[in-house]
Amino acid sequence: QVQLVESGGGLVQPGGSLRLSCAASGIIFSIYSMGWYRQAPGKQRELVAAISSGRSTKYGDSVKGRFGISRDNNKNTVYLQMNSLKPEDTAVYYCNAGYNFRSGVSGNYWGQGTQVTVSS
Repeated sequence: QVQLVESGGGLVQPGGSLRLSCAASGIIFSIYSMGWYRQAPGKQRELVAAISSGRSTKYGDSVKGRFGISRDNNKNTVYLQMNSLKPEDTAVYYCNAGYNFRSGVSGNYWGQGTQVTVSS
């Protein structure tokens, strides 16, 4: 059974930083492309960042230069380092396994989500 468990969300002031983690089990993690998505109230879920098995990366336009995605195959974990956070980054952040870099389509496996709130 595939499980993706996110952690690291919370409340942070504008300009602050957070690091999200997603621990995966039930998959051969090293061969999966992994993605982070987010969904704000009343908005569609959008891609934040993705990382391939070969560590190629892709970022949403709104987070380029502020967020960084990385992976540790020894720990079956993908990370999202979020810097210079803005109120508009407030959303539930979801981990995704199986992101397709060619088509841009998300994979079949999702975590339960972790809330990130950026507010003073």
